[in-house]
Amino acid sequence: MSGSQASSVSHTRRILSVVLFNLLCYIDIGLPMAVIPVFVHEVLGYNTVLAGFAVSIQYLATFASRASAGRQTDRMGAKPTVVKGLVICTLSGVMLLLAGVLLHFTMLSIMLLILSRILLGIGESWTATGAIIWNIGRVGAARTAQVISWNGITSYGGIALGAPVGQLLSGLPLPYGGLTMVGVLSAALALFGFVLARQYEPVPPVPSSGPPMSFRAVFMRVLPHGLVLACGSVGFGTISACLALFYANNHWDGAAVALTGFGIMFCLVRFLFARQIDRRGGQSVALVSLLVETLGLVVLWQCHTVAGAAIGAALTGAGFSLVFPAMGVLAVTRVGPENRGAALGAFSVFLDIAVGLSGPLLGLVIQTMGYSALFLVSALFTLAGVGATIVLKFLPR
Repeated sequence: MSGSQASSVSHTRRILSVVLFNLLCYIDIGLPMAVIPVFVHEVLGYNTVLAGFAVSIQYLATFASRASAGRQTDRMGAKPTVVKGLVICTLSGVMLLLAGVLLHFTMLSIMLLILSRILLGIGESWTATGAIIWNIGRVGAARTAQVISWNGITSYGGIALGAPVGQLLSGLPLPYGGLTMVGVLSAALALFGFVLARQYEPVPPVPSSGPPMSFRAVFMRVLPHGLVLACGSVGFGTISACLALFYANNHWDGAAVALTGFGIMFCLVRFLFARQIDRRGGQSVALVSLLVETLGLVVLWQCHTVAGAAIGAALTGAGFSLVFPAMGVLAVTRVGPENRGAALGAFSVFLDIAVGLSGPLLGLVIQTMGYSALFLVSALFTLAGVGATIVLKFLPR
């Protein structure tokens, strides 16, 4: 093995040892994903609106806490941010456990459940943001694309691991089934991460050469790249929120297979091609990625078979995969190293907004224009992202 190869392996190992905390956090996110709507609607007896709210409030909490996560990382350091995020995730698991144990007190149970979701959203933004900045400090800013890519792999991989396990645990007889054992495992994983993270060496925050930038100033710096991310994220939001409905409307089986194909292609492309961001530049990689994502959505728009829909979903996953790291690398360079955390938090907000809004807005498209138009509208957004990426080439650096 050459010296450069050995160095690359060493850096990857250093990244993996910290990105583990992001994996644990996203397993916690995946564990109750398929359980909560059923628990709220069928076990507690509340309507589907509240069941949906119990799921979505986590993402609202993540969105609301992005700024504090980034600022905390810049001021106090990445390790304390990750440690606090894992503590918050542990508390979320405890609230989930109590919601399951106290299911016969329906009002108290739903309140504990909603509190758990809010805590998990805050824990997610703190752990994920801190893990990225911690790894950049460990392996250097030149490997930012690799760091962000591994964070994404463990994010979607964690959800994919957690969801079936949570569904399995929820099938156990009450009172140990439902949310009870899901909460126990969720708290235990986050607590394990907390104990392990405390053993690691911290990376001190970058000293500031002047007063820190306001979040608004940082937000405006990353706005052009964030808009590209938002356009690309609409495709992801379409697949995650509406693909199963599209299959059901066509009386097809296999929506889970298509979603799995989306996830596999997402992780595979990140694993195999993340280094192209450093070699060819973030704008070039984002441009190709958005074109592939657009192609996938067009295939879904025009397809009339289960196989065609699965191919379209896989292409969409492959295209969306590198949009975040490609634009993220460019976004964090728009500010000084002492504001990296704030830049990453502000940049991630665009993903939160796009995914959060795409579900209800695309639902309106379905009602007014039909399921076929759903993918055409999404493709127009990703195509707008292509145009925005081209415009970025002419903006001052």
